[in-house]
Order: sequence, then structure tokens, then C-alpha cells
Amino acid sequence: MPFSRLVGLSLLAAVSGLHAQTAKPRARDLGIPIGGTAGPLDAITDVAGVEVGQTTLISGEGRLTVGKGPVRTGVTVIHPRGKASNDPVFSAWFTLNGNGEMTGTTWVQESGFLEGPVGITNTHSVGEVRDAILRWQVGKPGLQPWGLPVVAETYDGGLNDINGFHVRPEHVISALDAARAGVVPQEGNVGGGTGMVCHGFKGGIGTASRRAEIRGTTYTVGVLVQCNYGARRDLRVAGVPVGEEIPDLTSCIATRDTTVGRGRQRCADLGATGGGSAALPDEDQGSIIVVVATDAPLLPHQLKRLVTRVSLGIGRMGGVGGNSSGDIFIAFSTANPNVGTSANVERVQILPNPDINALFWATVQATEESIVNAMLAAETMTGANYLRVYALPRDRLMAALKKYGRLSP
Repeated sequence: MPFSRLVGLSLLAAVSGLHAQTAKPRARDLGIPIGGTAGPLDAITDVAGVEVGQTTLISGEGRLTVGKGPVRTGVTVIHPRGKASNDPVFSAWFTLNGNGEMTGTTWVQESGFLEGPVGITNTHSVGEVRDAILRWQVGKPGLQPWGLPVVAETYDGGLNDINGFHVRPEHVISALDAARAGVVPQEGNVGGGTGMVCHGFKGGIGTASRRAEIRGTTYTVGVLVQCNYGARRDLRVAGVPVGEEIPDLTSCIATRDTTVGRGRQRCADLGATGGGSAALPDEDQGSIIVVVATDAPLLPHQLKRLVTRVSLGIGRMGGVGGNSSGDIFIAFSTANPNVGTSANVERVQILPNPDINALFWATVQATEESIVNAMLAAETMTGANYLRVYALPRDRLMAALKKYGRLSP
């Protein structure tokens, strides 16, 4: 089948990234004890008004030909108040380790506002996504006629023809227009997370939420991650050293052709289920992007405190913010509408600082579960130059949790 036809089919199949969820169980379904109370969807879209759209690009197989493929990439977008709104949200960002990119954050820090959608893609498509968002934004009546879009990235150059620059403006526009609220965004090998690897297993997009009651009002914190970080040996799930319990199923080259992947282990040599020593250095490489949404009335300085707590959720999973990792996070609050567009003196609501500990816990727990959900949803993928990355085996994960007494009888 022609390459262009394959791209077209993948785009039609996954342009929104919000169609019916696959049958694969999520962390909550499996009873994994991460803690806290999730919202009805257990997703970032539990925060009212938040919309998520995704375009997934999967085509080609075999040897890498730059500009042709194989392609394993895409784009994910988050609208804080929905695609039709031009109302900014209070916002703040934080970086645990800065070997990565999130555009537009200088103005977020200076102004305290996020003035449009957040995009997430691969490292070499940041500019394309940024410009497409701006083109979409200025072409919408009623939306702000200028902008500094926020776009973040992680590197998918192992599985994907990253130097082929396959993410196009039309892919971004499709994700922006197809974004929806009130449903669970598709997880795993989708959107910007299509070609990502997390703790040596197939990673990608994941989401979760937590509720917190403060002074008689229930607030929601929703998280979405694009996980592409971490060493296998350090992987923890609900405190269990899963990476030590599953040291095999490491990445391998799915061909006997010795001119591809010289010196790398061959999948055929590892048996039916894979195995052997790490095909890549077992270090905390890669990156993770995290978006935190809440309906709690927080001002930018409080959102800065909230978004910093994302680091603790990653740490609970075994991430340490390694030197080559780009761990960059952004948080926003959908409370206090119309403040950012008003020309008048406005009154705003704000939670007292002593009351926001519950939101800190919610952020940590939702971050941890989002990463788990990304790995649970992801499927084994073979990409450029026959590189194969295995999915986290659910049965062995559950066996490890049971071994350490972390599952209810």
C-alpha cells in the first residue's frame, strides 16, 4: 500500500484520539492502590470544560528512510476552556530537568495566564505545531488575534522517522477541531505519545484525576502525561519494584538483517516473549510532559506550588529527572472566568494556602496513575529500523503487586 495512503488511513482512524476507549483495563479497573478518589472519568476531562484532541500517525515498516518512514508520531492538544473560548486561565509552569522544550512559558510566567491550547508532540515538530496553533487561533472569530502558543515535546526518534517531519499543519488543525470534553481521551500509542517509551516499556499518553473536598466544596485535579522517560530498573508501581520483577522484555531488533541495528540484540534470539539484557543503556533518559488542570480557585503563585508536586508523582514511579531528561510541566485553573479578558478592576476567588494540601496530594496521585495508565494502554510497537519496544505485561504487573501484598484479597 502506498505510504501516503497509509498515513491517510491512520489519520482517519485516530484524528480525534477520543473515540471509543479500548477494552484494556486501566489502573482503577485493576485495583492498583495508588490512593485518592478519582473523578467519574478518571481523566483530565473530569475538569469541566477541558477538551482533548489527538492526531495519530502510524505508517510504514522496516528500514528507516528519512522523509518516508516508518512513521510513529502525532500531536495531542488540550483546550483549558474548550476550543470556542478565548478566556485565558491562570497558569504556572515548572521544570524538573530542562533538557527539553515548552514554548510560550516566558509569557505564562510573566503574565500568570495561559491564553490558548497546550500542544504536545515530538521534539522536531514543535515549531510546526506551534505555528499551526497560531494559524488556527488567529483565524477564529472572537479568539485572540495574536499569540505565543505553548507546545511541548518528547523525543520519539527510536521508533519514528523524526527527521522526516511528518506532523503537518492539517494534523494539528484536525486535533484542535476534533477535541472533546466529557470523555476519556484515548491513551497509550496515540497522539504525541505514539512513539514514546517509558521505563523501557512502551509509553505514550495517559490521564487520571483526583477529587479533593475543601471547606465543603469538592474540587477536581486532572492530569495528562506524555511519558517517555525513566530506567527499567527504577520502575515502581504502587511502591512495588516492578522494574526489578520484570527485567526482561527489553527492546530489540525484529530482523535478522545484520546491516540494521548493528550490535543490538535480535528479538528472535530472545524467545517468544522477549528477554535478555537491556538493548539501550538503562539510564533515566527521555522526557515527560505533564499538564495539570483544576477547577479549584488558585492564583498563579499557588499553581506554581501545585505544578511542582508533579515531580513527586514521577518520583513515586521511579523517575529522578536525569541529565538527558526533559521533565516540563504546566498547570492551569479554570476558576475565575473572564478575569483575563476584563479591562476593569476584578475580584477573584482564592483558596487560602493552608487549605491546598489536599490538592497537592491529588496532583501527586493523578500524576502517578496517569503514567501507569499510559503504560497499561500502550501496545507493543515495532518501528523504524525494526526496533521493537514491548508493552508492560499486565499479568506480570499484577503478579508483582500480589507478591508484595499490594492487591486487596
